[in-house]
Amino acid sequence: MSVMAASVPSGTRVWLCAGVTDMRKGFTGLSALVQNALASNPFCGHIFVFRGRRGDLLKLLWWDGTGLCLMAKRLERGRFIWPHAQNGSVWLSAAQLSMLLEGIDWRHPVRTGTPLREM
Repeated sequence: MSVMAASVPSGTRVWLCAGVTDMRKGFTGLSALVQNALASNPFCGHIFVFRGRRGDLLKLLWWDGTGLCLMAKRLERGRFIWPHAQNGSVWLSAAQLSMLLEGIDWRHPVRTGTPLREM
């Protein structure tokens, strides 16, 4: 499990920013996208996730209360599952963020077995 997903504070929303993002953007550029494209406040404590054109790189922007944090993850193989919308946002739970960061399809998780019911 990703360290980031394991430590998401309770009540924190995780927002996927639909479409593709120029991954050359840093703190300032991504904060501007949050304000302009999503009409949100980058300092609200929520996590904003951006994906590059190739789909193998994510950046996360998060205000931890003392400063902005910018994290990146690149998959060595495969692509991150992303909404088909070209703009707007989708929110995820901390568990879905963990799946996303591991390269798992967070939209359709499949159980490996059916829980047994004891009688």
